[in-house]
Amino acid sequence: MSTAVGVVLGAVTDQPLDLAAHEAAVADRRAGAVVSFQGVVRDHDHGRTVTLLEYEGHPTAEAVLREVAAEIAAHPQVYAVAVSHRIGPLEIGDVALVAAVSTAHRAAAFAACARLVDEVKARLPIWKRQVFADGAEEWVNCP
Repeated sequence: MSTAVGVVLGAVTDQPLDLAAHEAAVADRRAGAVVSFQGVVRDHDHGRTVTLLEYEGHPTAEAVLREVAAEIAAHPQVYAVAVSHRIGPLEIGDVALVAAVSTAHRAAAFAACARLVDEVKARLPIWKRQVFADGAEEWVNCP
């Protein structure tokens, strides 16, 4: 195990995401806590049955993701941050977002990971097309 520093992984990809790889990337000998998060495609939204999602990203999406990760990593209690978001078609149960953060203590790790996920969802220029069981579709977070 090495000493991780800052943003060790930040990617927007059409490939499946690996939670264990993100957790390993933030491993640090000083860390007493690694908190991770997986955003998983669910089968419903606002009472409607969802059959699939498709994420489309702006060309700046990875740079924005890394910027958000760097802001979280700059906190003095955070040792390392890893975060990735999928684009392209995803099925129910697929992982769309993975985040991991290491800190000395669990409270700081939970707080940093929550901030990371919240900021990614608020700022990342990635839009989601939801397809419903009745054939209807909608774009979410589309400007």
